[in-house]
Amino acid sequence: MKEYLELLFAFVRVGLFTFGGGYAIIPVIERELIIKKGWITMEEVMDYYTISQITPGLIGVNLSTFVGNKQKGILGGIIATLGFVLPGATLVLAAAMLLGNFAELPIVGHAFTGIRIAVAALILDTVIKMVKGVLKNISSLIIYLVVFGISLIPFGIIPSLLRSPVTLVLLSGLVGFFIYGRKKAAT
Repeated sequence: MKEYLELLFAFVRVGLFTFGGGYAIIPVIERELIIKKGWITMEEVMDYYTISQITPGLIGVNLSTFVGNKQKGILGGIIATLGFVLPGATLVLAAAMLLGNFAELPIVGHAFTGIRIAVAALILDTVIKMVKGVLKNISSLIIYLVVFGISLIPFGIIPSLLRSPVTLVLLSGLVGFFIYGRKKAAT
């Protein structure tokens, strides 16, 4: 029972201190689950994050489910997910009840501007850490540059299916399988 409560409260902290979704969750995951708890590695986070991007649902919820499942099985996945969702759901409910009354106040708009700036900084920090962690050789650099380049091409020039994050992740996985699988087989 103690382990499940520890899992719940760890993900309550992750959910409570994650603003901006997506990439903004990674610094909090790093602090709470890698450094403090030692439950996972950054490489596992990147693997879970990749899978979370191509599965339905919110990335943070999916990542929480994967980590909870790794720690304590299916019940752990459920508890971790509930822990992650609980703070956000509570904040949204409170905001919905209160914000309507205060949304027009300039101070509220200024606060949201500050929050967006902080989230952008956290996302940039995460992207830099991710790039440093995965660009270990020329093959990974080429995959990175091709995917990044395709993502910058304006809509209409290439089919939207090719620009889809799901397509880019799956194609990159396939290319990585052939490149790194062949290197491993040769050794």
